[in-house]
Amino acid sequence: MQHVIDPTPYKKVALFGGTYNNWSALEHTVADALRRGAEAIWFLGDAGGFGPLPNRTVDLLRSLPVRSIQGNYDDSVGNSKEDCACGYTDPRDNHFAQISYDYTLANTSTDHRTWLAALPAQARIQVGAHRVLLCHGSPRQVNEFLWESTTPLGFVEWLCKTEKTDLIACTHTGIHWERRLEDGRGIINVGAIGRPANDGTQNVWYAMLEDAGDRVRSTFIPVAYDVTQMSDDMRREGLPEEFIETLNTGWWTTCLEVLPGRERMRGQH
Repeated sequence: MQHVIDPTPYKKVALFGGTYNNWSALEHTVADALRRGAEAIWFLGDAGGFGPLPNRTVDLLRSLPVRSIQGNYDDSVGNSKEDCACGYTDPRDNHFAQISYDYTLANTSTDHRTWLAALPAQARIQVGAHRVLLCHGSPRQVNEFLWESTTPLGFVEWLCKTEKTDLIACTHTGIHWERRLEDGRGIINVGAIGRPANDGTQNVWYAMLEDAGDRVRSTFIPVAYDVTQMSDDMRREGLPEEFIETLNTGWWTTCLEVLPGRERMRGQH
């Protein structure tokens, strides 16, 4: 497993996950992070899936001032695997996941697949004097789902101690959250910018980490983008209307069965 170690003590770092082919949200997120003074911007994986025109998204990831690690989607597309290895078990979830994956694989260039396959699995950075481990699902497994309602503080403490880090930043679930111990150590799910967070708004979310001396301060930031453009592109590409509905309403219509009860109750479906 390839790792990146960046010893630079940053004061402010932007983190986001899951572009899901949403090139418009990617452009707006990076621009917003730079306006807010981010010294580094990291993408925590899953370039493809859900949205249209995958080559446009990877073009942007490679040209914008963004450093990337590999998600399960990137590994699968990069190595031309049979499915996204998303970790779903429900037949309906897997049905729509396969539609997304087959479309992304078929429309990602050979050059971009090579780039995705070579991305590192994890990275370690510094925010001030604090150690931050960047991963996709979890340090244990690229497609592990860590949810706020099912991640007890005892597990948070154990995982930080096991990984010898102060913070673990992940994505994969598509919903942003954090759990902290009293001393500031914790797990932060930075969210995903490819689709809304099942919250009834069209915004997508990323996280900004800032050095606050004795701990790392985290802020979740909403981003608006051109939803109409993305919806039109999805429809032209023949992607499911269920995906377009999610962008326009802010409520998930697919990949719902993986949600724990508390998270599912917050949604409309």
